[in-house]
Amino acid sequence: MKPINRIKIVLVEKQKTGKWLAEQLGRDPATVSRWCSNSMQPSIETFAKIAELLNVDVKDLLNSCK
Repeated sequence: MKPINRIKIVLVEKQKTGKWLAEQLGRDPATVSRWCSNSMQPSIETFAKIAELLNVDVKDLLNSCK
């Protein structure tokens, strides 16, 4: 199955860590790790918050389905 999100890639591009993102969101680092590995997906609301924190468009966090 193709990865759904690009959170890990965008974190690297922005020179941020999963631990940093977990702290900003008040979430467990293990949860963020599962998002980054695409074994679990955040809610739409959380995607919006992640995009805001990383100063990117929500579309930048998602892989195209085309």
